[in-house]
Amino acid sequence: MGSPLRVLSLGAGVQSTTLLLLIAHGELPMIDAAIFADTGWEPEAVYRHLERLEHEIAEPAGIPLYRVSNADIRRDALDPQTRFAQMPLYVLGPDGSHGMLRRQCTDLYKITPIRRKVRELLGYPDTRRVPAGVYAEQLVGISLDESWRASRADYDVSYSRSRFPLLFLTGGTGRTARGWTRTDCQRYLSAHGYADTPRSSCRGCPYHSNAFWRTMRDDRPREWADAVEFDHLIRNGGARANANGHLLRGLAYLHRSRVPLDQAPIDRRTRTELRDAQGELFDALADQDNERGCSPFACRGDDHDSAAA
Repeated sequence: MGSPLRVLSLGAGVQSTTLLLLIAHGELPMIDAAIFADTGWEPEAVYRHLERLEHEIAEPAGIPLYRVSNADIRRDALDPQTRFAQMPLYVLGPDGSHGMLRRQCTDLYKITPIRRKVRELLGYPDTRRVPAGVYAEQLVGISLDESWRASRADYDVSYSRSRFPLLFLTGGTGRTARGWTRTDCQRYLSAHGYADTPRSSCRGCPYHSNAFWRTMRDDRPREWADAVEFDHLIRNGGARANANGHLLRGLAYLHRSRVPLDQAPIDRRTRTELRDAQGELFDALADQDNERGCSPFACRGDDHDSAAA
């Protein structure tokens, strides 16, 4: 069948930006395309960064960058007539119990549109069966400190096989061990003028850390007002628990304290923040207070998923 198609799942965050830069610099084999899945609710900094990646890296290297989308996740979450793949909202039950909705949004708003584009690039759109032996190698930005995510078997389908270059990369950062951590990626980006690479995640993702919410409140007031409004609306019949439009059993919140976002204790400094403030570098996601984001095939909220409330 010839060489497989090679595509990059581009979340426009630290790890996937590193992969794109490594490829453009010839430190990794060339790819046929980069694909960004747009939920419609990314921070403005992510969209600005994506424009920069396209014009400064992808275009000069001859890499097509495709933007794909299933729908607008914020609009869908508030529309009772729309089939909505639920967000992992924190729920306060009528009896005072705590729960959390199982995350379904990554699959519908990230993975599905990317796979649809992969099929199209292979020449077999949704209505056509992809023949055996025809597939794409899909590069995913999972770093060494998140390597356990690469072991999940549900990334692959017959026409798309995941590859994780950061887990086997050496050189460039002075490391002698195999694989790059997120910190290695940040050092590489800083050395090439991309130190301000943002985290890729929806504005109103429940996995945001207190630090993320504080920065949004203090530095991005328009995005903060948007998230606060959404947080209010999901307790007034907007968010739905399933595709049938049944109301949530209990009250839904964006912050795990299960109080309105503009009243949540986001000024509380977490253990991870205090350690980082002392100048220590932590490659691993140390505890649940560390930042949670969402990128194709590697949502950092995987370890938070629980049964629906």
